[in-house]
Amino acid sequence: MSLDAWLTLAVILVTLALLVTERVPPSAAMFGAVVVLLLLQVIEPSEALAGFANEAPFTVAALYVIAAAMEATGSTAPLVSIFGKGTGERKNLLKVTGGATVASAVMANTTVVASFAPVVSSWARRRGLAPSRFLLPLSYASLLGGLITAIGTSTNITVSGLLQDSGQPALGMFEVTKVGVPIALVGLGLLVLTSPWLLPKRRDIFAEAREDTKEFTVEMVVRGGALDGKSIEDAGLRHLKGVFLVQIERGNHVIAPVGPDEVLEDGDRLLFAGDVSMIVDLQTMRGLESAEIHHFDFGDGGLEHRFYEAVIGAESPLSGQTLKGIDFRSRYGSAVVAIHRAGEAIHAKLGEVVLRPGDVLLVLAKPDFQKLWRRRPDFLVIAAVGGTSPVRTNKAWIVYVLLVAFIVVSGLGWLSLLEASLLVVLLLVLLGVMSPSEAGNAVDLNIVVLIAASFGLGNAAAESGLAETLGGGLVSATSFLGSIGVLGGVFLATMLLTNLISNNAAAVLVYPIAIAAANEAGVDERGVAMALLVAASAAFLTPIGYQTNMMVMGMGGYRFTDFSRVGFPLTIATMAVSLALIPVFW
Repeated sequence: MSLDAWLTLAVILVTLALLVTERVPPSAAMFGAVVVLLLLQVIEPSEALAGFANEAPFTVAALYVIAAAMEATGSTAPLVSIFGKGTGERKNLLKVTGGATVASAVMANTTVVASFAPVVSSWARRRGLAPSRFLLPLSYASLLGGLITAIGTSTNITVSGLLQDSGQPALGMFEVTKVGVPIALVGLGLLVLTSPWLLPKRRDIFAEAREDTKEFTVEMVVRGGALDGKSIEDAGLRHLKGVFLVQIERGNHVIAPVGPDEVLEDGDRLLFAGDVSMIVDLQTMRGLESAEIHHFDFGDGGLEHRFYEAVIGAESPLSGQTLKGIDFRSRYGSAVVAIHRAGEAIHAKLGEVVLRPGDVLLVLAKPDFQKLWRRRPDFLVIAAVGGTSPVRTNKAWIVYVLLVAFIVVSGLGWLSLLEASLLVVLLLVLLGVMSPSEAGNAVDLNIVVLIAASFGLGNAAAESGLAETLGGGLVSATSFLGSIGVLGGVFLATMLLTNLISNNAAAVLVYPIAIAAANEAGVDERGVAMALLVAASAAFLTPIGYQTNMMVMGMGGYRFTDFSRVGFPLTIATMAVSLALIPVFW
């Protein structure tokens, strides 16, 4: 090998070590590697910065904004229940994983899991189920769904950009579908079949946090048709874990106690009592909205609102007043969605409750609420509470229309993925679905920089001759198996790396080696790229293999071995289906 090849190999090994040990952020490690290779004159500035002129990172940035718009408007919620009303564990598991797979075909995996995980966790806890039985399969289902379309995951777009850099056409919207759909179907079947056997019931962090919780009272209104006409039992409000339906107010008539066969009507006001984590969860339940925030304006950025607990002191001007009488919304620029009073249940409209010292208010407000009021006599203590703000469902139809148009326009080739995604982002802002600041905050710049910088590292491997050398070695080691051996070697190398470092980094590091191996063995380059693309998403063996695995690890109370126990058969099945189908289509 040449000196440049040895230098490139050394830099790559150091970069791998930094990525595995997580001593520095992945984007910093990759960008630093490119800078070092540029200073060593292994690559030219144009080669080092090639990724910043490629469509891939900017397409990924636009897709982050689209995904955030779906989350803000609750557009993903219907997907959780589209697979029927099953009551068995496997049927419920199919609903969760099936919805996540469908959503991941058009949304970033991380956004799907970030949107679904809190809903699935609260849904499971309300029914007395262990979230651990659903969250890990949810993460794996999102990875499977990402293989269905070219925009399913940022890795697909990265590989598409690498193909363009090699002089080949970019991935078509549904080019990967012919392999992705069979893999997703086999993977889903395997998850639904095996994970109830392989996954233990773990104690999640929310259960541990509820050992000594305050009971809040909250008033919700039936809105939007999702629960209208359903009985309490069918609506899932009968056996809620940690929260109790006290009464229903229908006009001037109060229904208490509430029987399981009572049919809900649009406009019913439901009074719940329960712990704070479940009260927050109710805010995101489809078909219910808080009676206290119906007129609260989220047009200036609902994603920025947060929940707070605020304690009323003896000297507070709120003491002896009602929320309605003091006009709490206007005075504090926030909304009270629940009230806790120690030792006494509150069975009244929240706006008419006479507040006392010691009452705890669950407040939905902007991030500066704590800073503005913590040194004032109005509240003794203000503490942030977890949970997301209520979604803007009135804008969901806009997101649906734009998403369908995006898929059609890019799928038919009328616009490139970059052009179509940027157009959708522009329309989301112009139509008021998101503010410009929300759109900017939705973009994960670390991922964008990681993808852009990784092109420079790939160029160094190719230009220095390192990729050709390693590719030749890969062919020599697998030549006795022919083209299947080359595909299998690429798959295994990428899969092992993606379970240790980021999937984008694994794809970029292996890509030049894979292409060199394909040329050496006379195998279709595009087929090898497909094997690499699938393997980069096969992060099923470790929690550190992909961001979504880390997201659910704490929420589900998982151990390291839980991932490999469920992921090993899934990895074998993914590889088998890939090696069987890729030679057929490429």
